[in-house]
Amino acid sequence: MALKHKLILASGSPRRVDLLHQAGIEAARLMPMDIDEAPKKSEHPRSLARRLSTEKAEAAFAALKSDVAWQGSYILAADTVVAVGRRILPKAEFVDEASSALHLLSGRSHVVYTGVCLVTPDRKLRQKVIETKVRFKRLSARDIDMYLASGQWRGKAGAYGIQGLAGSFVQKLIGSYTNVVGLPLYETMLLLAGEGFDVHATWQEG
Repeated sequence: MALKHKLILASGSPRRVDLLHQAGIEAARLMPMDIDEAPKKSEHPRSLARRLSTEKAEAAFAALKSDVAWQGSYILAADTVVAVGRRILPKAEFVDEASSALHLLSGRSHVVYTGVCLVTPDRKLRQKVIETKVRFKRLSARDIDMYLASGQWRGKAGAYGIQGLAGSFVQKLIGSYTNVVGLPLYETMLLLAGEGFDVHATWQEG
């Protein structure tokens, strides 16, 4: 692809990489950005997803703006937030955090917000926030214990990954499935195509 069509993904998430691959796009570079992801006081989950995706994109742009080799590239960033009402569930790092989140999600609905931010080659900033409503079945003690034992909750917003074992917990989903995985493909491709990125460039090769 031409230099202007190179895409930098401001993330190290294997799930986002896989989703882009699914759409026929391979990021030319992965740039996970180390930013403070703590919500501000009284910050709405939707606002948090928008802010963090924007901060990641802007941090990647700032890191690359003097690097001639990457000028003319697109920078894509995303951040996913899981919330019950206005209560934001953190990315679980410890078993007790994951257990608390799963007990909270059991038998009720929650919303998954993903903020997507794109910095274009001419330095325009484009944003979207996509939301999906998910309802979990009522989880038994064994459901929770065995899921915790699987380790699939680690580092995931809301302590679960829908593409793994926790997919069996989902009773109902309204909206984008890929949004819950971590990158809403339809909206992301629309955003890229609308800013001149050739989303079909490698389709004939595949």
